[in-house]
Amino acid sequence: MFKPLPLYIGLRYTRAKRRNHFISFISLTSMTGLTLGVMVLIVVLSVMNGFDRELKQRILGMVPHATISAAYGTINDWPDVIAEIEKQPGIVHAAPFINTQGMLTAGGRVDGASIYGIDPVYEKSVSIVEQHIKQGSLDALKGGEFGIVLGAILARRLGVAIGDRVTLVLPEATTSPAGVFPRLKRFTLVGTFAVGAELDSNLAMIHIDDAARLKRIKEGVEGIRLLTDDLFKAPKIAWDVASSMSGQYYVRDWTRTHGSLFQAIKMEKTMVGLLLTLIIAVAAFNIVATLVMVVTDKQADIAILRTFGATSNTIMGIFMVQGSVIGIFGTLLGVVLGVVLAPNVPFLVSALESLLGSSFLNSDVYFISYLPSQLEWSDVSMVAIAGLSMSFLATLYPAYRASRTQPAEALRYE
Repeated sequence: MFKPLPLYIGLRYTRAKRRNHFISFISLTSMTGLTLGVMVLIVVLSVMNGFDRELKQRILGMVPHATISAAYGTINDWPDVIAEIEKQPGIVHAAPFINTQGMLTAGGRVDGASIYGIDPVYEKSVSIVEQHIKQGSLDALKGGEFGIVLGAILARRLGVAIGDRVTLVLPEATTSPAGVFPRLKRFTLVGTFAVGAELDSNLAMIHIDDAARLKRIKEGVEGIRLLTDDLFKAPKIAWDVASSMSGQYYVRDWTRTHGSLFQAIKMEKTMVGLLLTLIIAVAAFNIVATLVMVVTDKQADIAILRTFGATSNTIMGIFMVQGSVIGIFGTLLGVVLGVVLAPNVPFLVSALESLLGSSFLNSDVYFISYLPSQLEWSDVSMVAIAGLSMSFLATLYPAYRASRTQPAEALRYE
């Protein structure tokens, strides 16, 4: 079978046992470094993808993908409006809400909170809160009974349990013959939730009818929360829905409320990826050192090939093949190990925690108690291309030096 001369000789040089064992050691080190660099980069990017996924599922499972609020007044006949909205393309479900801010007090403790008025029946279709109820029930929120569901951290700060009374202080004043007093309302704690995010410390839910009474809304709701089928198309979908409705509406989406958080995660992933790519670059520089020593060791062979008529391009191709083989094997082995290891990181970390008897991610400090991982083939492809590209570039200079070898000079002292 026909095999090009540079490929044939380059592969022979790669397979051959070298007289200089130090060169063989450097070659093995280069391949090992490249393998470890590619493997670590794939695993780290997968772990960061896992954290990104958990944040999106937990935070964006609680906060709206988008909201539509009336520019003036309230949205009346909201059940009919929701039924019409859910017919729009891109909308999975919709739910009414009334939102306000206030301070919660209990037993002399005070903490600020975002008060979210909901209809439990509708809320279950747009939020993951029901799956993360720790105590009580979301169904215990009933209009006129003034029940409240708190985030677990917020409830712990206030020192309250199910059945305890919590006082809500609204940022409004009531004027009476006795003077000006803040508006107060007593609520009964009927449930707590824990989604493992900052919402556990600043979110409280009450029934939408109770919220309407607090804000003195006689009819309708402040806005409608949207759950879309594509998170990243939520801004456009919300605007399309608002445009199809009669009247003027104000649209907000998650990119305005929490977009900076996910932009920071994306930036962190990019920077960590670039820094870890330096590991691959260091291994690629080892390929340069390996080939420089090989070229020096093969001066006589190069001279003989040149006297037999081998061109500069042929000599250059021989050593490029030899260096590329190191890069290809190192990169492919790293990809295989990374792809195998990345999905199993949670299990390996859990086993290590059990062995050492300690927890690396304490649930009291971090929003999750395990190390998540999500392998994305786009990351694997990017890492593999980076490894192969740097390995190939590392072969150019040593191969060029080999191609400039003059036979007479190389054989002078042989």
